[in-house]
Amino acid sequence: MNAVKRKQDRALLKSAGFRDAAALSVNVLRSKLPESGEVSLKWLSGTILTGLTGALLMAAVLYVSFDGKGTFSTPYDALGIEPAPTPTQAVVVMKTDRVRPIAASRSDKETIEASIRETVDGVAKIKRQPFERIRATLATSATALSQDIPVYDPVALLSRNQPVSLPSDTRTINTDIYGAEVEGEVTVVQASLSLVNAPRASITDAIAADFVRSTVEGAYTGFDGAALAYASTDVENINPLSIVRDGFSSVAENVSIVPRTNIDGSNSISRTERVLTVRKNAPLADVLLKNGFTQGMVDSIEGAIKNVFPSTTLNKGLKLRILFGSETGAPTQLPYRMSVYTSAAQHIVTVARTDKGQYVLGLAPPAIDFPEKDSEEIDVANLPSLYRSIFETGRKHDIPDATIERIIAMFAYDLDLTKKINAGDSVELLFSEPDQQGQKELLYVGLKLANVERHMYRHQSDDGIVDYFDENGQTGKKFLMRRPLQGGGNLRSNYGYRRHPIFKTYKLHTGVDLSAKTGTPIYASGDGVVKRAQWVSGYGRFVSLSHANGYETAYAHMTRIAEGMKPGVRVRQGQVIGYVGSTGYSTGPHLHFEIKINGRTVDPLKVRLPRDKALPNKYRRKFEQTIAQIQELMGREANPINVAER
Repeated sequence: MNAVKRKQDRALLKSAGFRDAAALSVNVLRSKLPESGEVSLKWLSGTILTGLTGALLMAAVLYVSFDGKGTFSTPYDALGIEPAPTPTQAVVVMKTDRVRPIAASRSDKETIEASIRETVDGVAKIKRQPFERIRATLATSATALSQDIPVYDPVALLSRNQPVSLPSDTRTINTDIYGAEVEGEVTVVQASLSLVNAPRASITDAIAADFVRSTVEGAYTGFDGAALAYASTDVENINPLSIVRDGFSSVAENVSIVPRTNIDGSNSISRTERVLTVRKNAPLADVLLKNGFTQGMVDSIEGAIKNVFPSTTLNKGLKLRILFGSETGAPTQLPYRMSVYTSAAQHIVTVARTDKGQYVLGLAPPAIDFPEKDSEEIDVANLPSLYRSIFETGRKHDIPDATIERIIAMFAYDLDLTKKINAGDSVELLFSEPDQQGQKELLYVGLKLANVERHMYRHQSDDGIVDYFDENGQTGKKFLMRRPLQGGGNLRSNYGYRRHPIFKTYKLHTGVDLSAKTGTPIYASGDGVVKRAQWVSGYGRFVSLSHANGYETAYAHMTRIAEGMKPGVRVRQGQVIGYVGSTGYSTGPHLHFEIKINGRTVDPLKVRLPRDKALPNKYRRKFEQTIAQIQELMGREANPINVAER
């Protein structure tokens, strides 16, 4: 019975296509196709390699198609834009565990007018003269405005911004403010005053004597209400020069407004949001270009919104929300999203950036309570350097690059411009009226950082030399530069006791090590005379300079000493004296820089250095008058119709 059953099963299997055969065997030596019971390792490996190659090629095609981005989400998903909830939906507000600060931002470009007294051909005249004033918080995010700025090189920057010698026929900038306001132009005529109709005295001799007596005795109380004839009793019109002002009004404040975040609280893409109000009617393109958009972006936006928002002009009072995000490998941020609202905070239109860089219509972002003042969200991890922030802010206010460089050069000796700014850092600028060629003169710069405040005022000497000095009559230029090589280098080792990287002994490091690429130019820290220029034991190729008042500087580990560097040769500040290398006892290319005072080494980055130049005493009185007049201009109210757009 079992034999019959097995026979039936074999017949059934055979009818289904199965047959009796030997077990599978491996035959790698046959060149023909394998038999049905054989496996060829050549065919098997070829099939596997073909599959892997195809998968890799497909992955490469996808990577190129998505422009190297790690996410393939749609623009709405990437930006976190959600449709407005229906009345039956529950709104869940998600916040990360760390609230990002939002700082009140200020960006005022104003025109102020004052009555100026000047003498023309021996005739004194008084006329109205306009000035341009800028008050702004320094940009806390870097955009396309500062994408193409020059690489920071303090020495080259300072060499391009030396004091300017003006031709004799160049106009003199006048800030001689006249006390009374006049309309048009008034000619001042001096004449003798007749004593026949002398004005009646406001006080009698007796009252004056009583007042003097009471002053001497200190008996101010109980005085019979008399007042000095020349003293104003109008408290509201007290001379503003007697009021101490700090000149800055922007402060950083933390508030509870946060943007929408992912549910998991991750923040892989750095984003900041700027909220601003349009100050006066202005073309859409102008406003966007001053807020980090390129012309190509503006063209794309205008094309996307023309059916929804056909006007290319932004009216006064409209509000903008601009979301910025960083892109891998880029030093600046891109505008991801831009929304326009009415003055009553009603949404008008939103555009969002696609992965291809175009802007398309988007849904309204999650609602916020619009602040009374313009504000910008702060991404503390991606704050720009002081150098880039000043450029960003200056270009936003249409300041020429040459003027921005001059502003930066005023502080290049005192401040580390490579450090990040702090929220609330601000700048004030005052310009003269444009001349016939449209050129404006920079009269004043005020820079307020977290722990430092600097003011620089323009001064023109009798021989036509224009320079900028602080309140004490000192220029920003120092006697010696602290980081005398192209680009400033990267600080690798401070002054002080340390473990020697080669000998492993604990000893004093008598200078600072600034790393840079081999061949980077090294500059003379100050005007001086070459003392040594030779190979010196562990220092390798070495140059030392003697300066005035017992100062010396030393430069070690050079790959090459510049031509002409011999003992006794005079050099000027910023002159190339050698090139970065790794000669002597060194672990890599860098500059070892030392400063000695009367033979003793000091910390080059911390020692107080004397100023290179001070204002001559003969100009002191005139300069103090200039300071008072500029402070009076900075304290004036702007003409309401002359406040520029954001």
